[in-house]
Amino acid sequence: MTRLRAIHDPEQLTASLDRVEKGERVLVESGGKAVAALVPLADLAALEALEDAEDVAAAMAALADSDGTVSLAELKARLGL
Repeated sequence: MTRLRAIHDPEQLTASLDRVEKGERVLVESGGKAVAALVPLADLAALEALEDAEDVAAAMAALADSDGTVSLAELKARLGL
């Protein structure tokens, strides 16, 4: 995986974006530590789909543990309203 130091270098950024456009992932480093990543949009879409699937699974599990209803009073109490 390519690494990019977090410095102001337009040429290095352009080269890194070109690599990402071709499907490569690039780690962005600051102070010698990886702090971010540049990824192709297809990778981002896959990650977001995975997160959505995990959210749905968690919601389904929560619904399975209850009768699926909450009174308005109970909801207000839970939200501190």
